[in-house]
Amino acid sequence: MIVLTETATSKVEELLAAEDQPELSLRVAVRPGGCSGLSYEMFFDSERADDDIEAIYGEGAVRVVVDPASAEYLDGASLDYKDGLQGAGFTINNPNAQRTCGCGQSFS
Repeated sequence: MIVLTETATSKVEELLAAEDQPELSLRVAVRPGGCSGLSYEMFFDSERADDDIEAIYGEGAVRVVVDPASAEYLDGASLDYKDGLQGAGFTINNPNAQRTCGCGQSFS
């Protein structure tokens, strides 16, 4: 299961508050595609499958869900948020990735 840093948790809390829909979870998934073969996908989702894996961060305000197939690729990975002069955004540090593309959005 992917782990959120404190910075990522704070940013997701902020984004969820702006959505004003308490039933939303952050879904993190791995899908076929991208220049390296697999790509990350993140979005707010109100739907849950029975076999989804869930983790709760912050004061219970951030629920992260991952489907079982994606969980295999995300085991030991962490989601961080960076905000700096070079740009802002979420980054995934995945020790399971053997190769990543230049944009950092896909891996194998």
